[in-house]
Amino acid sequence: MNPVLLSRIQFGLAASFHFIFPSTTFGLILIILIFEILYFKKGEELYFKISNFLIKILALVFVLGVASGIVLEFSFGNNWANYSRMVGDIFGAPLAAEGIFAFFLESVFLGVLVFGRNRVSKKFFLLSTFLVFFGSHLSGLWIIIANSWMQTPMGFKIEAGRALLTNFLEAAINKSTIIRYIHTIIAGWITGSLLLAGISSYYILKNRLLEYSKVLLRISLLIFIITSITQLFTGHIHSVQVANTQPEKMAAYEALWETKRFAPFSIFAIPDEKNEKNVFYIGIPGLLSFLIDFNPEYEVKGLLEFKKDERPPVILPFYSYHIMIFLGFYFILISIIGIYLFLKKNIYNEKWYLKILLYSIPLPYIANEFGWIGAEVGRQPWAVYKVLKTKDAISPSVPGGQILFSLMMFSIIYLFLLTIFIYLMKKFVKIGIEEIKEGY
Repeated sequence: MNPVLLSRIQFGLAASFHFIFPSTTFGLILIILIFEILYFKKGEELYFKISNFLIKILALVFVLGVASGIVLEFSFGNNWANYSRMVGDIFGAPLAAEGIFAFFLESVFLGVLVFGRNRVSKKFFLLSTFLVFFGSHLSGLWIIIANSWMQTPMGFKIEAGRALLTNFLEAAINKSTIIRYIHTIIAGWITGSLLLAGISSYYILKNRLLEYSKVLLRISLLIFIITSITQLFTGHIHSVQVANTQPEKMAAYEALWETKRFAPFSIFAIPDEKNEKNVFYIGIPGLLSFLIDFNPEYEVKGLLEFKKDERPPVILPFYSYHIMIFLGFYFILISIIGIYLFLKKNIYNEKWYLKILLYSIPLPYIANEFGWIGAEVGRQPWAVYKVLKTKDAISPSVPGGQILFSLMMFSIIYLFLLTIFIYLMKKFVKIGIEEIKEGY
């Protein structure tokens, strides 16, 4: 049993499960804030009831996000002791800041949203909503700062085998932080808005709560349309950043083995890592070079340009990256259809489109997970890019058998928590917008 592989699988399982909840939170709290602003300005009970309904969903998401996030914090000390020992002085700072400056802000004022509707003024309730919005997005920023430093480390020096911080601002706002943060937040807005568009579509299809569900669909779908189209541009900028700062990752994303000018953008491939070639390949000539530098003659480095023991795997990053891109274009397609139906004023009557929205609810989660897999596996074999290899980052005293046992236990627990989450979500939706009460 390989403890490095098992530790990676365990951390990947914990992180991928946890990622379900922050991504949902970003979109949910954005739309809740919009409804609270509408309620504050217009005083209509419709906005009040929709917001109350969404707050209950947010509370459920928050609780499971906290429970799953704690596991990640402890895993650094348990499974990744060498990592913590070498770079903990830098990596630990944003995690601590996330807890002190963001988590407590978010959790305290979420309590106001869940239990304080009739105990505080409308103005304070709106302020609390904004602070939950701000706190959740600030929390995301600190986490992205920590992860981006692993991708493009800056602002440090190695002394006595440890990474010491020399410039906090340079380390925090490194070459990948800003675009990765924007890309991640917009992905969360897509996730939450499509979730709510799907729920409101369900109500319309069932001919329930039409007054509420039409308003919820209109606002959530509008957010979804804007963010889906915007994500095309942020995704492109992020890919350019990867090509410039982690060229071997981009080569793996594109299954590009040889350095090329007029490099093709891959549509589909079957990579053969053993023989360092593609068994089957379909690509658009020159497009990758053009997308990176707006110059079809731009030279893009291939995987053979790098040492074999410093190359990432190809198959998993390649397929993860392309599934994410495919789903991104799918979101744009249904957004364009949505714009057309809005203009035709027929959005609520097209059952086929409402069913598409409903059945598409899982797809942003899949896109998020594959995007994360592509980013993290594409960084291999480095835990911290060009600084610390993953095989040197694990806890040497933890045997593979113990890791395997904990991995099986985590799998069972996460399956149970996911089942509970889906059950409660379905229960909230069945109860409906009008019937749900404060503190439910």
